[in-house]
Amino acid sequence: MATAVENSRLNRMIARLTTQRACLEHAADLIGALDGCVVEVGLGKGRTYDHLRALMPDREIFVFDRDVHAPNDCTPDADHLILGDFRDTLPAFAERRGRAAALVHADMGSEDRDADAALAQMLAGAMAQLVGPGGVLLCDRDLSEAGLPAVALPEGAEGWPYFMYRAAR
Repeated sequence: MATAVENSRLNRMIARLTTQRACLEHAADLIGALDGCVVEVGLGKGRTYDHLRALMPDREIFVFDRDVHAPNDCTPDADHLILGDFRDTLPAFAERRGRAAALVHADMGSEDRDADAALAQMLAGAMAQLVGPGGVLLCDRDLSEAGLPAVALPEGAEGWPYFMYRAAR
């Protein structure tokens, strides 16, 4: 049984971020030899986008969100920031770009896990459509309905629910 300290908001945040970092770094290793852009669904405060830039400085990164809450130094330029409702912008981008992404990462990130899960399921097809051969789809919500095979999470990713899938080559 978890103690109050183990279950504190701080410890839950640490578990989430530690898991996310381990998964992003593992995904970067998996796609190292692949061509393709990175798609980040949810800019938020820009922490993940900033980490992706550091992990993969030579990759083009497209970021989707409703609006910007990140500091300027963690916000993509206008050519790489797609603002609007994910339900509209992501499928339109997928239709234009096709299977262009080596990595699609979605961090729904709100505290309403049920609403986030519903949104993730709604977007699963569009996200899977973007993943190129051998590419990775990574999300903090279950996307098993996307139709991609699941990949085991790396060491260090045990503390928070995260889901990783990889397209066939």
